[in-house]
Amino acid sequence: FIGNSTYLDDHGPPPQKVLPFPSQVVYNRVGKCGSRTVVLLLRILSEKHGFNLVTSDIHNKTRLTKNEQMELIKNISTAEQPYLFTRHVHFLNFSRFGGDQPVYINIIRDPVNRFLSNYFFRRFGDWRGEQNHMIRTPSMRQEERYLDINVCILENYPECSNPRLFYIIPYFCGQHPRCREPGEWALERAKLNVNENFLLVGILEELEDVLLLLERFLPHYFKDVLSIYKNPEHRKLGNLTVTVKKTVPSPEAIQILYQRMRYEYEFYYYVKEQFHLLKRKFGLKSHIRKPRPRPEFFIPSPLETEEPMDDEEDDEKWLEDIYKR
Repeated sequence: FIGNSTYLDDHGPPPQKVLPFPSQVVYNRVGKCGSRTVVLLLRILSEKHGFNLVTSDIHNKTRLTKNEQMELIKNISTAEQPYLFTRHVHFLNFSRFGGDQPVYINIIRDPVNRFLSNYFFRRFGDWRGEQNHMIRTPSMRQEERYLDINVCILENYPECSNPRLFYIIPYFCGQHPRCREPGEWALERAKLNVNENFLLVGILEELEDVLLLLERFLPHYFKDVLSIYKNPEHRKLGNLTVTVKKTVPSPEAIQILYQRMRYEYEFYYYVKEQFHLLKRKFGLKSHIRKPRPRPEFFIPSPLETEEPMDDEEDDEKWLEDIYKR
């Protein structure tokens, strides 16, 4: 790159490498961003298309020691290919430990909506069973379970303040300790990883388009995913997973949340913009019902996004019949 012009000068950025058939895919799913819906679809698709769906029964350990990273990467890398591995885990750099870097995919969601979904789901569960929240969070005290969301935010309870609110970015930033500190360093590293290691990061608000693009990019894994997703029988399952007793915080509390989550929003809007560029490239129009105000004026509706079905403290029953090899 000394003296003569570089490839970039002459040709612009190199074309993005989209492999026709990657045999190693990792979906390091972000909690409360629709991943339970996607994993249900993957179970059906793995049977239909004959790929190895590798899941984990660890749901509440996203950050790993160096030894744990090495062990997990070794276990994933030796799985029978083609495989799709999924787990709630912050980005893992396989090449750092001498492994082949797999193709990564993920889905994120409006950060305040994700936070609210998690807040009420931990307390009250969903329609699958009135008591399932008691099983998920048995040690939660009654006064904590019924803690008003506004009190939690305005009085700065740990659950409603940083670093707990800095949640999405570490999934893309990685395992470095600084990835958990709200700030520019983690944000920029997360963006870099999205560009270099993720084939697709979609947004839950446009899930059908996410599924369409996954089918386009990874047909061996996702062929027919949209028709399965739209099947009335499958949609019935989704209706059982809407979080119950969900309320919207006051405008004042929302303002405070936005302030605390400004890095999360910068990342969310960056990913959304990249996703829309990708959609336009493949001829998908963005169906926008009305112009969306910027965060400082926007109060999310609790039902604005399709309710996801997962939580980091997932019940084990869900894993009993997951297809494994």
